[in-house]
Amino acid sequence: MKRMIFVLIGMHLLLFASAVRAQEEGGNDNPAATTSLGMPLTAPLSPTSQHVNWGWGVNTSAGYNFDRRNALLGEFMWNSLYPTSQTLQPIQIALNTNKVSGHANLFALTGGYKLELRGRSLGTYLIVGGGWYYRTASLSRSIPDGTSIGCIPAWVWWGYSCSSGLIVTDLTEVHSNASAMGVNGGVGMTFRVGEAPYRMYVEGRYHFAPTHNITTQLIEVTWGIRY
Repeated sequence: MKRMIFVLIGMHLLLFASAVRAQEEGGNDNPAATTSLGMPLTAPLSPTSQHVNWGWGVNTSAGYNFDRRNALLGEFMWNSLYPTSQTLQPIQIALNTNKVSGHANLFALTGGYKLELRGRSLGTYLIVGGGWYYRTASLSRSIPDGTSIGCIPAWVWWGYSCSSGLIVTDLTEVHSNASAMGVNGGVGMTFRVGEAPYRMYVEGRYHFAPTHNITTQLIEVTWGIRY
C-alpha cells in the first residue's frame, strides 16, 4: 500500500511538471482539468478518538472543472493513525510489559463536488462528497491463548472478539479491519503561487463512516498545492 501511495505522489508530480511546460507556453487560469496533492493532519473525534489521538498522511485528487466555479473530483486519502495510551494500556497490563506497539491506517476512495469562488490572488471553496472508507489496526504482540480478560472496546479495536463478557484469545496475529460507505464535507482557501493556475490551499474537512463496531469520525486539516 505504501508503494501505491508513492506511485500516486509520483504521478501527481509528473502532472505538475507537464503543467509547468504548458504554462511556459501561455497561462490559463481556467483549466479544464484539476489535480491536487496535499498533506493532512488528522484529529479523530469520538468514538475514534478513544483509540487514536492524531495522524498524518496524503491526499490526492483529480477531476474536471465545468467552469470557474463548479468541479467534480475523484479523491484518494491515506491516514497513518497513532494509538492512545488508553487503548494500548490494557494490552500492556495483560502482557505485563510496555514493549507493545500498535498502529492503524485509514484509506478512502471518494468522489465529490466543489463549489469555488476564486479571485485573482485568493479564493475559497466548499466541498462535499462520499465514498468507500477502509480502516485497519494491528498489534505487535498477541495475548497468550487461554488468558481470562474482561472485554472492553480497546480489545475490539485491535481485532479481538468477545464471548460471555471475555475476550477470545485464540489469535496468533492481532489485527482488525472495517469498511463502510461514508460522507465528508468541508471548506478551504486558496492562495495564488506564481503564474496561474497554481495555488496553495488550506482545507478543513469532516469525515464520517459507520464502520463496524467502532464508527470512524475525524477532522482533517490539509495543506498542499492545487492545479
